[in-house]
Parts: sequence; C-alpha cells; structure tokens
Amino acid sequence: HVQLVESGGGSVQAGGSLTLSCAASGYRYSDYCMGWFRQAPGKDREVIASIYGDRGFTYYGDSVQGRFTISKDNAKGTLYLQMNNLKTEDTAIYHCAAHQSPGPCLVASPRPDLFTYRGQGTQVTVS
Repeated sequence: HVQLVESGGGSVQAGGSLTLSCAASGYRYSDYCMGWFRQAPGKDREVIASIYGDRGFTYYGDSVQGRFTISKDNAKGTLYLQMNNLKTEDTAIYHCAAHQSPGPCLVASPRPDLFTYRGQGTQVTVS
C-alpha cells in the first residue's frame, strides 16, 4: 500500500524560504516518478516539479523555475521541495505525488491526474 505523507508547510513572509518533505512508503521508491503539485483557492491544480531516475531527471513549471528545487533521497524514501524567494501567489496546498512508471516525468506539461498516488497535502501561506 503506497503512502505519501507531506510535512514542512507553514506561514512565511514574501521573499522567505520553506522546505517541504514527503515521506514515501509501500513501494520501490527509486523506480517511481515523483512530483509536487499545488492547488490555490479558485485555481486549477498545477504540477510544479517532478523528478525521476537515479540521475534525477527534473521538470519545473514556469511559475517556480529558478526558485524551487526538487530532490530526493532514495535511501530514506523521502522527496523534498526547497522553495526560495516565495511570493504571495505561491500560497496553496502542496501535494506530493507518485507514479509507478516514468510517464508523468517525461511529458512537456505534466498534469496532476497522471500521477497514481498523492498525499493529503500541506498548506503553504505566503504573506
């Protein structure tokens, strides 16, 4: 049974930083495409970053490119999202997501529904 549990959300002032973590269990972590998507009030869900493979092939959405960094620790089964220079428009619920093949990590514009598994989410508020 795949489980994804996010942590690290909170409130921060614009220009600040936060690091989100996602503890994954129940599957062979290194074989999965992993990602983060977010949903802000009144907006569609948005995949902001993904990572796959031992070399860490990554994708970033335009809205976070250059400010956010996705990484993973296969040994710990943990996914991270380092968020720097946060803006008020980054306020959203952030979800960790996983898929058992590289598919979502290889498309030009990944959608959240391409990921089979997702966590409950953690709130990030930027003011």
